[in-house]
Amino acid sequence: MTEPEPPSVAALSLSETATTEPKGASEQEINPWDVQAATDDQGNVLAFDYEAISKKWATNLIDKALLERFERVTGHKPHRWLRRGLFFSHRDLDRILDTYERGEDFLLYTGRGPSSGSMHIGHTIPFEFTKWLQDVFDVPLVIMLTDDEKALFKESLTFEDTLKFAYENAKDIIALGFDLKKTFIYSDIKFYGSGGAGHFVTNALEFSKLITFNQVRGAFGFDASTNTGRIFFPSFQCVAAFGSSYPFIWGEDPQSDTRFAKLAAIPCLIPCAIDQDPYFRLVRDNANRMRFPSPKPALIHSKFLTALQGAGGKMSASNPNSAIYMSDSEKQIKNKINKHAFSGGQETLELHRELGGNPDIDVPYQYLTYFEDDDEKLQGFYDAYKKGDMLTGEMKKECVDVMIAYVRKFQEARSKVTDEILAEYMKIRKLEWKGNPHPTKPKNTETKAEGETKPAEGLSKNAAKKAAKLEELRKKKEAAAAAAAAAGKS
Repeated sequence: MTEPEPPSVAALSLSETATTEPKGASEQEINPWDVQAATDDQGNVLAFDYEAISKKWATNLIDKALLERFERVTGHKPHRWLRRGLFFSHRDLDRILDTYERGEDFLLYTGRGPSSGSMHIGHTIPFEFTKWLQDVFDVPLVIMLTDDEKALFKESLTFEDTLKFAYENAKDIIALGFDLKKTFIYSDIKFYGSGGAGHFVTNALEFSKLITFNQVRGAFGFDASTNTGRIFFPSFQCVAAFGSSYPFIWGEDPQSDTRFAKLAAIPCLIPCAIDQDPYFRLVRDNANRMRFPSPKPALIHSKFLTALQGAGGKMSASNPNSAIYMSDSEKQIKNKINKHAFSGGQETLELHRELGGNPDIDVPYQYLTYFEDDDEKLQGFYDAYKKGDMLTGEMKKECVDVMIAYVRKFQEARSKVTDEILAEYMKIRKLEWKGNPHPTKPKNTETKAEGETKPAEGLSKNAAKKAAKLEELRKKKEAAAAAAAAAGKS
C-alpha cells in the first residue's frame, strides 16, 4: 500500500486567496516578541502565510529530497511533524546531516521564555521535536530558559517572577522525557552568576562588540525608548549557540582563562518557531568574526500551533481560553475544545452533509495533525469531514480524546519531577553521548601533526585558518606552562 499524501494542515495562504493585497489590509507581523496575523479590509484575520515568511527571510523550505536524505542518513523515518510540513523551513540542515555522516559532534540548542507557571501544548511542540532529534542523533543538548528576557520585555514581571516561572517550566520540560546524561538546562539569571558561565559571558561580551545598535534595531525594531537590557540581551541568546560557551559539557575546565577554539568550531542545530529566526540571523552573520570563529548555526523552523479561536491566532498566556494548558483537567480540556475551538463545519447539519466541512480551517483537525501519529487515520478524518460524512461534533470528540491522553501522560510524568531531579538537570557537568555509531564518510580533518587538526566544516577559509592558528597557539602555551611547572618541581 502506498503511503497517503500528507493532509493539508493550514488554511489557504494569502498568496492563494488573493492576487493583490486588499485595500486597507494589514500585513502579518512576526518577530520574537510580537506575532500578528494579516487582516483584510473588513478586519477578518487571515492565516499565516509561511511561504511568504520563508521567502522574505530567505530560508529554505524542507522538501521531499531533504526528508529522503534525512531518513537515509539517520535510518529513522522523519517525524510526523516533518512529514506533514509543520516543521517547514530550515537553514543549513543539510550541513548538519553532513556532520552526522562523518560521525562528528554537534550541539542541539533550544529554549523557553518563562512568562507563566505552566506551559501550554503549543510550548511543548519544539521540545517534543528536540527530544526526538536528540534521540535520533544522540548528541548533547542545552536548553536556555530566558527568564532575564521575559523580565526585560514585560514591564509587569519582575526578575523574581520569571526565575520562579523558569523552575516550573524546567520541570515541565523534564517531564517530556529528555535524557539527563546528555541534557543541560539552565536559567539565565542563575547561570550567568555561576562559576561555569565565564566563557559564556566572555563570548557575549565579545559578540556585543561585533554588532551595532543599527543592526539590532533593524533585526528587532528597537528605538530610542528601548531599555538597554533589551538591546544587550540578543548577544546572550546568540552565543548560546556556541559550543565554546559550555566547556564543561565537553569535559574542559570552565574556570580556564582561555576559551577553546576546538569547541567554537563545533556546529549547532537550533529547532525553534519561525518567529525566533531574527536572533539567529544575527549570530549567523557574525559567528565567523569571533576571535574563536564558529560555523553558522543551523536552524529548523516550526509553524505556530493556532489558538483555539482559529486561523491567524497564536496561543497566548494572557488568554487562558486560547490554549490548552498542560495543567488543565480533563473537564477543562473538553470544555475548551467544545466551546472555544473554531469549527470548519457548516451552519446546519443538513448543509454540512450536503457541502461538507473545511478541515483546513477546523481547529480540532489542526490539533490532530500535530498529535495523531497515524497518517492513514488522519487522512481518513480529512476526507470524511470534507465529504460531510464526519460531523463537527465527531471531529471535536476525536480531538478531545487525543488531547486528554497527551496531557494525562504528561501530568503523570510531571508529578514525578522533584526539586532534586531538577537540580541534576541544571548542574554544571560533563555530558555523555555517543553520536553516529556508523559514520559513512571520513571525518573532516587533516592530520598535520599529533593532536593538530583542521577545524570543522562551516567556517570560511580565513576563519578556519584563524581558528587553527589560535588552537596551535593555545597548545604551545599549555606545553610551555607544563614545562615550566615540571621545571619548578625538579
